[in-house]
Amino acid sequence: MQKHTYGSGVIGNCAFIAHVELDTNISWMCLPRFDSDFIFGGMLDREKGGEFTIYPESKDFESSQLYLENTNVLKTTVVSGEDSYAVTDFAPRFKNFDRYYKPLMLIRKIEAVSGSPKILIKCQPSAEHGARLLKASMGSNHIRFMDTDQELRLSTNAPLSYIMDGKAFALNKPIYLVLTYGRPLEAPIETTSERFLHATTAYWQEWVKSTSISNFHQKLVLRSALILKIHQYEDTGAIIAASTTSLPESPGSTRNWDYRYCWIRDSYYTLTCFNSLGHFEELEKYFEFIHNLRPGEDGRYQPLYSITGDSLLTEEISDLAGYLDNKPVRFGNQAYTHIQNDLYGQVLVSLLPLYSDQRFTEEERSSSKPMIMNLLNKIEATMNEKDAGLWEFRNLAQEHCYTFLFHWAGACAAAKIGIRLKDDSMYQKAIELRDIAIQKIESCYLPEKKAYGQALGSTYMDASTLQLITMGYFGEDLERANNHLKALEDELLAKDFLFYRYKHMDDFGVPETTFLICAFWYIEALACVGRLDEAVEGFETLVKYCNHLHLFSEDVDQKTGSQWGNFPQAYSHVGLMNAAFRIGKKLDRPNFL
Repeated sequence: MQKHTYGSGVIGNCAFIAHVELDTNISWMCLPRFDSDFIFGGMLDREKGGEFTIYPESKDFESSQLYLENTNVLKTTVVSGEDSYAVTDFAPRFKNFDRYYKPLMLIRKIEAVSGSPKILIKCQPSAEHGARLLKASMGSNHIRFMDTDQELRLSTNAPLSYIMDGKAFALNKPIYLVLTYGRPLEAPIETTSERFLHATTAYWQEWVKSTSISNFHQKLVLRSALILKIHQYEDTGAIIAASTTSLPESPGSTRNWDYRYCWIRDSYYTLTCFNSLGHFEELEKYFEFIHNLRPGEDGRYQPLYSITGDSLLTEEISDLAGYLDNKPVRFGNQAYTHIQNDLYGQVLVSLLPLYSDQRFTEEERSSSKPMIMNLLNKIEATMNEKDAGLWEFRNLAQEHCYTFLFHWAGACAAAKIGIRLKDDSMYQKAIELRDIAIQKIESCYLPEKKAYGQALGSTYMDASTLQLITMGYFGEDLERANNHLKALEDELLAKDFLFYRYKHMDDFGVPETTFLICAFWYIEALACVGRLDEAVEGFETLVKYCNHLHLFSEDVDQKTGSQWGNFPQAYSHVGLMNAAFRIGKKLDRPNFL
């Protein structure tokens, strides 16, 4: 079987994200929000999804892509015979009037590189999940697309007639294509586009300079950081798991899910990365998002919400062809109905830096005490409750070791918060829950394996329990940590340091592909137990499972090395960064022996 990788890059400005294929097509772009209907969805159906392409006249070409250094500005170079041209794609983002300017605006700059290229521009958006293609009408220097709630407009200095008629024309000067949703561009096209390009480039490069990281694989860590940044919907602070839906975990598996929502668990891991980078505005925005969530009548939180905190995420199946003809195509995610009790501890651990880091003032967190106590109460109420676990089993409820781990971690975090707030009742309750959680974790111990099982009463091994090592549950007891790691290796380790989540039957059969974040957890665990050389080797092996832009998917087929699952997957980039941070800290320690 041929190796499969995703042939696209992503651009975004924390208001929207667009996928740009190697052939220049905008294959995925949802407006006005990450979880809105797509206006370009060729990724899931080339016929119904529309397109936005810039082809050479012959349509016989080769292409390559790169990001402008330390930015989310993407450059695609197209070569056709003696002729070549470059397409620079970006979503404007920069400081303006003490705020971030992040319009629903995609800008494409096209300029000749060599020869005398002729180009053919096609812009055909769609609506209603591909049910209809939008009708174009020509204005004075723009093309308006009708039948949408908000005006969709393509403003350009290119000849409109050639675009409308589908005719190629000579690229004698730089061409700018400015696609806007809602308010159109009412300014000079050329100079405004150039000013926005320079300002956006400068913004991203300054953002990168403000990060704090070690020298260990800095380039990969920075690319991952840039990708994670645009997965936060800045308006509310929500962080999405991925910008795509229904890219299959493996071909024909039907494990095709909509990831354009905010999972509380995923957000915890992402915020851990931003904290390690020394970036706090993402945490502050997420804190606002959590504060604005409305728990159910019983005080429960859902595992995931929409990016505006909506709780109803009804899952529907579309008749689109699907990515490489993989059905079903899903919009919405039924996991919002699940019981996943690890999330209470994750919120507490996510918010801990607001209390433990002296750079945050008392005023910034003074109103959160009732929320902290509610989270502790939910840990207490769900301590003995079966749940769907982090892998979101649809027909299997267990008392998961991973859930107990986050009951423990959340209680530890709450104890520290109680000390900072001088709240003795909070502290005492947290300590009691911490001790109960320890008992529950130990109830998952399997003496014959010297390791901890997936759940109470289960003998299955589960990669999520690697977190017992990386989160410090074993303390300084390296023997226990190594024993547990060895048992996980024996059952779940694949070739090239890849790692399965689990290998037992679930709702859809036995998983065929490895889960990339589990492999990076494994690398972290190796570093934690002192197997640093193996950790470095493993890291440098795993990072080869990227596409041409160092972007990572959710899953990897160990047999072919193929990328599968939603893309790019925030989880995978988080795993890479945390593994790099862990190894970097170990390598940076001075050795005077």
